[in-house]
Amino acid sequence: MSESTDPAVVGAPPDVWRLRARGCWTEAVALLAPYPGAALQRAALLIERCMYEGQGWADAEDALRTAEALAATDNERGEAACERGHLAYLATLFAVRDRADEARAALSRSAALLTPGASGRPLLDFRRGLLAERLAHNPIAARAAYRRAHAGAVAHRDTLLTVFTWHHLANLAAQDGDLADARHGFAESLRLRMELGYLVGTAPALLALAALESGPEAAQLRAEAARLSRLLGGIPVR
Repeated sequence: MSESTDPAVVGAPPDVWRLRARGCWTEAVALLAPYPGAALQRAALLIERCMYEGQGWADAEDALRTAEALAATDNERGEAACERGHLAYLATLFAVRDRADEARAALSRSAALLTPGASGRPLLDFRRGLLAERLAHNPIAARAAYRRAHAGAVAHRDTLLTVFTWHHLANLAAQDGDLADARHGFAESLRLRMELGYLVGTAPALLALAALESGPEAAQLRAEAARLSRLLGGIPVR
């Protein structure tokens, strides 16, 4: 599933979020075209599209190069490097091309550029957790990174990132057999997704909860996830 939040673009129309939440990334990007300073958000949206649809890699790469070229401060360059790491991670995860070394280098560069307390640091911690969990297969390091990201997301009131930190901490708890913590984390992630109206991310949360249940409750959760997927045009559930 999509594991990204985007820098706010002052004055951007609220329809950008509504389109993104429904998996209409290309349309959301088009709405951002007139807004100065939106290059990084455009890139992040196209990278998220790659994660859900497994396509659009060249468009995401082009948008990211533009954002990198326009970055004018260390924090902007650090945020762009974080997106570079995310795109390289996804390409590796989905076997488009092995870019694991590029992903690690980009996230390290992001850590060096972002100032202490920068709003982009929790997202960086989260993505370091993804690399630790999915590429390095190191759940201990992943859990530590997700916990830092979770604390930072709460401190910065980044609700969408909190959605993802809850989900991934719950997933690690489930792997450890701690089903109570897993249910709590998945339920919190689902609750926040529904509050945000993040429809494209709701089906994965329903399926995560269904995996911990059995009988009619599990069937009901899976049926609702399937209904949402059909509603969104069959976007793959990540």
